[in-house]
Amino acid sequence: MKVLIVIVFIYSFLIGCTNTQTELPFLGNPIITNTDTIYPAIPAFEFINQDSLKVTNHTFDDKIYVADFIFLNCPTICPIMNTEMLSVYHEFSSTPDLLFLSHTIDPKNDSIPRLKSHADNLNIDNEKWHFVTGEKKAIYTIAEDHYYTTAYADSTAPGGFIHSGGFLLIDKNKNIRGVYDGTNPDETMRLISDIKILLNE
Repeated sequence: MKVLIVIVFIYSFLIGCTNTQTELPFLGNPIITNTDTIYPAIPAFEFINQDSLKVTNHTFDDKIYVADFIFLNCPTICPIMNTEMLSVYHEFSSTPDLLFLSHTIDPKNDSIPRLKSHADNLNIDNEKWHFVTGEKKAIYTIAEDHYYTTAYADSTAPGGFIHSGGFLLIDKNKNIRGVYDGTNPDETMRLISDIKILLNE
């Protein structure tokens, strides 16, 4: 979580230093060769969504998407995150190039029927916003190693898990282009603004 907070702070600082931003930065440590700069990309993955359909990295080919990590029994930040993400969803509900991906970090309890009920309660398009589950190790690995976010079980934490409240903006090449505090309405507005920039790149 500390890493995410630092990234959000630095990113917000950099954005605040320019009034004419036309392109978003790439996040993560790049590999630099003689001719190319290669930024980290989200690797291949395979999960199952609320409609029992397979969701893979190819689901998001040629799409921008916003990702987060939640669990349905979360008593603290998840309800706020859901509200903020829903406001972003409504802003872009008719934009075909933007999708949403919410991973449960509690696959034992967040069954597919529970994810389906949750999605239905939000009254969303299930083809646009995927709530996914899968093997816990796979979810935690992609969260920590590739989205650079926190997700792990902790019996002393409220609800039994620790996770960051970050929203992550991913471009069509699976590069991370922004990180946002999903509990802060001002950060939500920044995300909406950055999505518009990314859609026009």
